Amino acid sequence: MKKRILQKEYFQNEQVVELAKDLLGKFLFTNINNHLTGGMITETEAYAGITDKGSHAYNGRRTARTEVMYQTGGISYVYFTYGIHYLFNVVTGKKGVPHAVLIRAVHPLFGTDIMLQRTEKKTVDYQLTNGPAKLTKSLGITKDQNNIPLDGETLWLEERGIEIDKNDVTVTPRIGINYAGEDALLPYRFVLNYKNYLNNKFSQ
Repeated sequence: MKKRILQKEYFQNEQVVELAKDLLGKFLFTNINNHLTGGMITETEAYAGITDKGSHAYNGRRTARTEVMYQTGGISYVYFTYGIHYLFNVVTGKKGVPHAVLIRAVHPLFGTDIMLQRTEKKTVDYQLTNGPAKLTKSLGITKDQNNIPLDGETLWLEERGIEIDKNDVTVTPRIGINYAGEDALLPYRFVLNYKNYLNNKFSQ
């Protein structure tokens, strides 16, 4: 299977909702402490910058935490939530436009033994990485991976030629953002019926 690391230009697409959808079927990898882990992206959410009440950058909010969102697309945005979880986002768009895509789930495929150690789980299945907090714990992502390139040696995304059928994508409102009022109802969450793609031969 042909592999291609996604370059920074890919993430500078200003259509964050379309990019969130396009990320389904791409592969997310980490190499932390010489442990390679990764999987196929199966769930994303788009956050459309200053006009989106669900975004940390809504109304042009700029803080030490959100400043990374205003950088040129192609870097990571990792933040701590509820005092216990890290969440991993892809910064997209042009410099000064704080768009981001939350990666909510992957299907675990590489380094699953390491994922089990990190999570203290015993079974490799979709439950291992089917939520944004489970994903970061399994892949070893913490604040140490905040504001780093998405095409580097620690963290990267790959195109592997998976062609997604639009009929396999469920579109819904985002999860857990009731504070966003009417924007909580925007159809910005994308979920892939990944089982239709597991017959592909995935190799490192």
